[in-house]
Amino acid sequence: MGVERRNKNRGYQQLRVWEDAIELYGLALRAVRGWPFEWKKLASQSLSSSDSVHRNIAEGYCRRSVREYLQHLNFALGSLGETLSGFIAYAKNDQIDRESFEQLDVLIFRLENRLLKLVEALERKRDDNDWTDTLVVKEDSANSSVDPAVLHDLNLFLTAVID
Repeated sequence: MGVERRNKNRGYQQLRVWEDAIELYGLALRAVRGWPFEWKKLASQSLSSSDSVHRNIAEGYCRRSVREYLQHLNFALGSLGETLSGFIAYAKNDQIDRESFEQLDVLIFRLENRLLKLVEALERKRDDNDWTDTLVVKEDSANSSVDPAVLHDLNLFLTAVID
């Protein structure tokens, strides 16, 4: 993709949820590629909703406020639900093959859970109003019941906002 450019505003590119959302868009694109003309509007809606997931994650991150980040993560969850609902309907009506649906469903399930846990962790931090212990919990903690990817994303965002 060319020269690597880094700054705090581009930190979303290191988020695991953003990486998953980019992968989702690619799977959705492959699932609807080659659809007949009469299904093009459905294909377009599916691509739009799956594209919206990574865009909302990025936009919320770049707003650099916990309140707006939470709002955009919830928008991403809504787009994720719209994407899944469409692909459930397509699978039930034999518009996509079972293997494509399974890949999408597994990825959407993982992404949905990570987004929900990230929202929950951010809400907890916001409600506690204590940002001093942000980096205390380590990703590799054996006792942690939190997904390491969620901790990674939480710490990445909070570090960017607090600095």
